[in-house]
Amino acid sequence: MGMFSGKKGLITGVFNEKSIAWAIAELIMREGGVCGFTYMPDKADDARQKNLGRITKLVEGQENAKFFTPMDATNDEHIADAMTRCEAEIGKIDFLLHSIAFAPPEDLKGDTLDTSREGFKIAMEISAYSLIALTKGAKGVLKDGASVLTLTYYGGEKCVPGYNIMGVCKAALDSIVKYLAFDLGPRGIRVNALSAGPLQTISGRGAGVDQMLSLYEAMAPLGRNITHEEAGKCGAFLLSDMSAGVTAEILHLDGGYNAMGSPGRMVDQIKAAQAK
Repeated sequence: MGMFSGKKGLITGVFNEKSIAWAIAELIMREGGVCGFTYMPDKADDARQKNLGRITKLVEGQENAKFFTPMDATNDEHIADAMTRCEAEIGKIDFLLHSIAFAPPEDLKGDTLDTSREGFKIAMEISAYSLIALTKGAKGVLKDGASVLTLTYYGGEKCVPGYNIMGVCKAALDSIVKYLAFDLGPRGIRVNALSAGPLQTISGRGAGVDQMLSLYEAMAPLGRNITHEEAGKCGAFLLSDMSAGVTAEILHLDGGYNAMGSPGRMVDQIKAAQAK
């Protein structure tokens, strides 16, 4: 008997096998949980089609993956259709994973000061408001006592150079977590966020993950970066009954990086490099 035996839920935002959402879902299914998945609707773009094929293979290879349905998080009708499909296929759900974020590349790569008005609207709607939209849409499908989880990043708490407008969106997302936790608390529904350190994911590459990996390894008290397996475990923990009583929290999984107020080990490394 796994810790998710008898549990059912909906997973959004799996892009490929390196996605944090996939690491979480894979562990949940290994522990006996049943999952439904959503994906962005088909586009004519060849890269999107190729990626959809990879995701389909991932999901179809899992016994406990029960359905795979399109959903555009900016479209309330799409969300409603996904919830209807979810309830029809697996019934009321015990957990919901929100792993959705996007900013137009030209706005994400530029200084926050230069963010366009339209780019801001797009980034904020998809990366922050979508948690409200998704949770609202799932209100009738979520069981009392269910768990909702989103994925955030430290760039919403402190200024991380290069994270730019996405940091502003994550700050909004972090606040939304707390207010949704308050709204849904009377039903025993918990809402939390996992703030993972840098990993080799699609979104991570967009934020300059290679430089961030070196920085975290140098500064974190553990002296290393996290792994996809660790992200899967922490996410599954927050979606499971093991975290009952935990809500409105941002769990940092970053080797302790967020606790550091000074460069730590990096000072010694810089000194050593200068001495050579």
